[in-house]
Amino acid sequence: MRNGGEAPRSGAAEAVGAEAASADAVGAGRVGVVGADGAGADEVGADAGRADALLRADIRRLGELLGDTLARQEGRGLLTLVEEVRALVRADDEAAAHKLAGVDVGTATLLARAFATYFHLANITEQAHRARALRRARAARGGWLERAGSRIAAAGVPTGAVAEAAARLAVRPVFTAHPTEAARRSILTKLRAVADHLDAEAAEAALTGTARRDDGRLAELIDLLWLTDELRVHRPEPTDEARNAVYYLRDLARGPVGLVLEDLHAALGGLGVALPATARPLTFGSWIGGDRDGNPYVTPEVTRDVLLLQHEYGLQAAEDLVDDLVGALSVSDRLREVTPALRASLDADLAALPEIEGRLRRNYDSEPYRLKLRAVRAKLAHTRDRLAAGRAPAPGREYADAAALYADLALVRESLAAHGGRLAADGRVATALRTVAACGLGLATLDIREHAEAHHAVLAHRYAALGEVDYAALDRPGRTALLGAELAGRRPLWGADPDLPAGPARTLATFTAVRQAQRRFGADVVESYIVSMTRGADDVLAAAVLAREAGLVDPPAGRASIGLVPLLESSAELAAAGPLLDELLSVPAYRRVVAARGDVQEVMLGYSDSNKDAGIASAQWGIHRAQRALRGAAARHGVRLRLFHGRGGTIGRGGGPTHEAILAQPYGTLDGAIKLTEQGEVISDKYTLPGLARENLELTVAAALEATVLHREPTVPAAQVARWDGAMDVVAAASFEAYRALVDHPDLPAYFWATTPASLLGALNIGSRPARRPDAGAGLGGLRAIPWVFGWTQSRQVVPGWFGVGAGLAAARAAGLGPVLREMYADWRFFRTFLSNMEMTLAKTDLTIARRYVESLAPPSLWPVFDTVRAECERTVAEVLAVTGQAALLDGQPALRRTLAVRDSYLEPLHHLQVALLSQHRTVDRADDARERALLTTVNGIAAGLRNTG
Repeated sequence: MRNGGEAPRSGAAEAVGAEAASADAVGAGRVGVVGADGAGADEVGADAGRADALLRADIRRLGELLGDTLARQEGRGLLTLVEEVRALVRADDEAAAHKLAGVDVGTATLLARAFATYFHLANITEQAHRARALRRARAARGGWLERAGSRIAAAGVPTGAVAEAAARLAVRPVFTAHPTEAARRSILTKLRAVADHLDAEAAEAALTGTARRDDGRLAELIDLLWLTDELRVHRPEPTDEARNAVYYLRDLARGPVGLVLEDLHAALGGLGVALPATARPLTFGSWIGGDRDGNPYVTPEVTRDVLLLQHEYGLQAAEDLVDDLVGALSVSDRLREVTPALRASLDADLAALPEIEGRLRRNYDSEPYRLKLRAVRAKLAHTRDRLAAGRAPAPGREYADAAALYADLALVRESLAAHGGRLAADGRVATALRTVAACGLGLATLDIREHAEAHHAVLAHRYAALGEVDYAALDRPGRTALLGAELAGRRPLWGADPDLPAGPARTLATFTAVRQAQRRFGADVVESYIVSMTRGADDVLAAAVLAREAGLVDPPAGRASIGLVPLLESSAELAAAGPLLDELLSVPAYRRVVAARGDVQEVMLGYSDSNKDAGIASAQWGIHRAQRALRGAAARHGVRLRLFHGRGGTIGRGGGPTHEAILAQPYGTLDGAIKLTEQGEVISDKYTLPGLARENLELTVAAALEATVLHREPTVPAAQVARWDGAMDVVAAASFEAYRALVDHPDLPAYFWATTPASLLGALNIGSRPARRPDAGAGLGGLRAIPWVFGWTQSRQVVPGWFGVGAGLAAARAAGLGPVLREMYADWRFFRTFLSNMEMTLAKTDLTIARRYVESLAPPSLWPVFDTVRAECERTVAEVLAVTGQAALLDGQPALRRTLAVRDSYLEPLHHLQVALLSQHRTVDRADDARERALLTTVNGIAAGLRNTG
């Protein structure tokens, strides 16, 4: 961070290189950033110089090829200008800003595109090198799961206890459409091709000692990148967002998922534990097409379309698995028998599938496994037709759900294992089975989310029509009593054709759509109904009553095909989490719903809105305390708690390394099952490359396993916990006061809109959901967390990621708690992870750049707000260093510090351009599409350089 001084600057593109394992930590606070979690760092440290040199060489090479593209496509003048700007930024920042302020809009667009493309190429190169470093680290010291298994073994946990915990393991990353991915899919696929090319060359070099460089292929890809418009012309629809998600989910099903589950079974096998056949330790979820909160474009019809799309791609992935088995299992029944169960199943398939007669029957007549798998393939094709037509499954010809496909493949495995094919049965066939169990026919389970008030609006209309009670006038206890009694009964509130206004009618139709989807696609296609802005038990009960109307729950019969999930988002709701859950579970009819769901209650914790509401220190501590309270409430009612962590990509929206975040949870809160959101640029960062996808999935599963087995009881004395809690209470309270003083400052809205490009987020067309909540006022209160973080990040103030932390730490130190803070940093994972995230965010804050936004774009009357930001930033840096004992931020990560410094020299031209264009954009009366395009290009470039959007 620069507070008005000047950090030493590194030179040209070749200096961008850093350790492959830590380079991605530039994405400060990404959920699951492998480099930030430390994966591969030890391995790279063994030969850091060579790894650094190789990375720098590849980045230099791509930079030179990009220069060739600029000259070839736009003329030598652009390349010369790029080099001139780079040199000016290093030598005289003011001169650089003055020159860039004078360029015409067309040239500004080309310059912004050049720097943005450079960052895209540097990012993908760092990812490719990081993936290779992680593979070497895995070979040298094992994977995440192997190491977790070793720690469990060293702890001496009884085999039975490990087996019980492993059977409960249920990790679910949930893909959302939250709009924080600025790069288009067309850009990302070309970057993936660049990484694949570099990997192929590296593999050849590793095998032969040398590799043939094919600059022509790379030049072609870079040309195509340059000729691809990085800006979306139209706002995506929910189905477009779903296509983006299934692109990744399908690729995960084609390799990384199976590898991770193989590693899990091997790690557990080393502990003497075998997972039961019904276990699903890893599955996937999605909100895309189901998240209705504030998105008017997600309708019941959209939900059905998205589910059909998911199944189209899921069936493709299943067919790929089966095709691989067909190619491999050429076992002849002339050499080995098959089990009677497989023979009977095959005979039944042949009778139901006459199309398998003829050539296929002749070719595979003595190869029963291939013939059986051909029947499986035919049933998958028929299932696709059935789902498209929306009809019920025909017995023997189609699959009703993934369980039926799993049963067919299990017969193949059992027969192979019994008749000489044990290695194949426990190898590729077992991997296929695990992948089917994880991904099903539709790749991911869809969550439905709706705002709490939407359900009350439906019921208010109905009770008014019935004339029984003035529902709208009831307080929360009154509504809780009414709805609890209603849920216990079976009387229908509506007839076949409810008479409701459009909004409430759509809400009610959503529940009907869920019931129809479960009948069409299978019972597990939708499992959770999430109630946003839950403030009381009545909010959940209202959704439960509407679910009863649709036939999704029946408390008297002990049946529930979905679970109801309160989403606690604000600091007040987090503080009341324990009593709220206790009250909810005390409602007898609702408790029967939970019993019907296996005595599991899911609760979602909202990181983004709580951070925006209370500031990061208060919010993070509030979430930690809420987890403890929820743990106690669930235990009192004999219920297992499943926490769903709604974390964003940036620190300011609850992001941070996944592995550390899971292990930093309070003891006993993770009992095998955990859900966490994956969104925006986090998805592309973690899952674009198969090697990184495997590592990120594995570290999440490994952390969940380790926390479930080893973090069941407190590890420090109660007196020490109380001392730490007291210190955190002081930190959180003072931090909250400082943060709210800023947020409630009457000039802050004007300052925010003046000094950031937040108003441009909608024009980026990166998501279907509006940036503001429905009926939100003109202030900042109704602004969603993503544009809030986006604006501060683009202007390099990054206020949501650290503001108030300095005030909190200073208050604790003033109270004589300095030694306690240092003790907490040394011995408490939660606090150490929290401060590590602060370091990263502060390192990406640059108040020299921020000052240029302020002085160029805001009237002097607003400058005192910047003085407040600067003073708190300086205090936060000083207080963090006082606790960590470091001389400077990232003192322990010199390679990362260098990477950040070098990126700054490439980011500054983009910031200068953005400031100049914003100034013109706001002072010119007429709209100018070319200027807006140039502005949006700078936004994309800065997002790529910082590896964060919002």
